[in-house]
Amino acid sequence: MVKSKSESKAKKPAARPSAETEAVNMRGLKCPLPTLKTKKLLSKMAAGEVLVIECTDPLTTIDIPNLIRETGDKLEDSSQKGRVLTFTIRKR
Repeated sequence: MVKSKSESKAKKPAARPSAETEAVNMRGLKCPLPTLKTKKLLSKMAAGEVLVIECTDPLTTIDIPNLIRETGDKLEDSSQKGRVLTFTIRKR
């Protein structure tokens, strides 16, 4: 079976967060591990890709925004539900 061009384009990953975007679980990790792991993941990403991370370390509310300022990427959203802190980052 031969795929048409429209079928192959539909399978490309979206650059925007969607219901399918899974968060990287960094729950239970203590400073500085969530920030270091986030930096490593961002270094492997292409421009426009989105990274969602979930942490439980309260210091990430300071460390992650500082990392994003250093890397020049964009913090699109941050939220807290119970003890879980979620950060949505777009690679620039």
